[in-house]
Amino acid sequence: MTIDILRLSNVSRVYGKDATQVRALTDVSLSIAEGEFVSIVGPSGCGKSTILNMMGALDQPTQGEVHFDGDSLSEMSRGELTDLRLQKFGFVFQAFNLLPVLTAAENVQFILQLLGFARRERQSRTEAVLDALGLADVADRPATELSGGQQQRVAIARALVGEPALLFADEPSANLDSTSTRELCELLRQINSDRGITVITATHDPLVMSYTSRSIHLEDGRVVEDKSNL
Repeated sequence: MTIDILRLSNVSRVYGKDATQVRALTDVSLSIAEGEFVSIVGPSGCGKSTILNMMGALDQPTQGEVHFDGDSLSEMSRGELTDLRLQKFGFVFQAFNLLPVLTAAENVQFILQLLGFARRERQSRTEAVLDALGLADVADRPATELSGGQQQRVAIARALVGEPALLFADEPSANLDSTSTRELCELLRQINSDRGITVITATHDPLVMSYTSRSIHLEDGRVVEDKSNL
């Protein structure tokens, strides 16, 4: 029996007012089942990042409802949404968003500090996730000295170290070559299959899309196709 971990009901998002108004999403309804590996695809400006922000509680819809695990995000306080993002969601941003003055390990440990883990537990969890992602040998290297592929893996390690239920990746291959993109996709698929984490990625890259089990196609802020890749 599949369980819906995310559900969007008639979600619209409008930015600006009057003459400057931009409609980023229009009446989007869809569900994501627990354990799925989903790609949100479409051309630039179609609403991919916007819908990812709605799902990840980084933004609120102008109309409609977003539910996570049966709970409406619109009914949560700002503090509850912050806790939800920290405890249940992992984010991998297009620009990685690593803190340049910190090492790879320190970037990962930062999330565990926010979660309130003791120092020894932070170190243990960080060492384990960096080792699992093949980053043990660069753990003490500053983020600015890492390659693009290594920075991407550190970003994924940071997203995973708190053991989230959902992993969001926004254009994860944007700064990678084709070889690094394949390695990234294999890694995301392994995370999804081995750890049971639901993975949702926004992408316009056909290579990334080919690794996912389901593709949701957007055009002009609307879902135009929702298909299985299996």
